[in-house]
Amino acid sequence: MDLFELIIDEDQDLEGVQAVSLVSDPAIESDFVALKKHKVALAVVNEDKHILMGAALIPDKPIFRADENGGYNIFFSEQTVRKASELFLQNGMQSESTLEHQVDLKGNTVVESWIKEDETHDKSVKFGIDAPVGSWIISMKIQDDEVYNMAKTGEIKGFSIEGYFADKLVRNKKQVSESDLYNDIMALLESAEVKN
Repeated sequence: MDLFELIIDEDQDLEGVQAVSLVSDPAIESDFVALKKHKVALAVVNEDKHILMGAALIPDKPIFRADENGGYNIFFSEQTVRKASELFLQNGMQSESTLEHQVDLKGNTVVESWIKEDETHDKSVKFGIDAPVGSWIISMKIQDDEVYNMAKTGEIKGFSIEGYFADKLVRNKKQVSESDLYNDIMALLESAEVKN
């Protein structure tokens, strides 16, 4: 199966994350948590504030995609995840959000954004977000009661980014590893010796 690394081409004006979508089936397979007052020791983070926290991007995680030519995987390196998170804020995109990548939402804002640096002391660990070091974690304030209730009931489960990225083929499904090539050559040589 082909494997493509998605990268940011800084020579292109539109590269990077343009919006965060609230989705029922996040491609990065990481659900967000609805922060509730009784779960959280922070006075400013409670159900009344409608705050959701979760992973926006996880480095090196294969994400399956399919098109008319078949299936393939994509991934983001740790460096691309960090750069995407920086450009997202630098470009002022924190209030751009959608529902299921189809419906533009108004009034939602990313109120926290950070790269997970530590397996033990990171804020994401406190809230039970299972994401590796290098992941981009965000907290989003949701203005729409209906959308927030969709998160509370599990109808929407996580974040999914929308953006423009260049791609770089890392592995082609037709490529053969060196050890496979060596074994194939040895098998041919043995076959030739048997025939002689």
